[in-house]
Amino acid sequence: MNQCIIYKKDEGGIAVIYPTEEALSVYGIQAIALKDVPEGKSFKIIDIQDLPDRSTRNYWDVDVNLLTDGIGAESNNFPENGGL
Repeated sequence: MNQCIIYKKDEGGIAVIYPTEEALSVYGIQAIALKDVPEGKSFKIIDIQDLPDRSTRNYWDVDVNLLTDGIGAESNNFPENGGL
């Protein structure tokens, strides 16, 4: 797994979603992001190595204008066709 999904939390800071290899192989990262990011929240798919050091995670922030890969969907279910 080389990529993760980030979005801005309402209370400040960012949330990070680390998809499993199994889910990635079936659905792909975009479908996972649409399903798992809260409805209406903008997200960005980034390389895990681009995350800041975990020791400062309470201070992580992101400009919402950089979250350009999509918006969390209304449903928290995967498409019936497996995202294919």
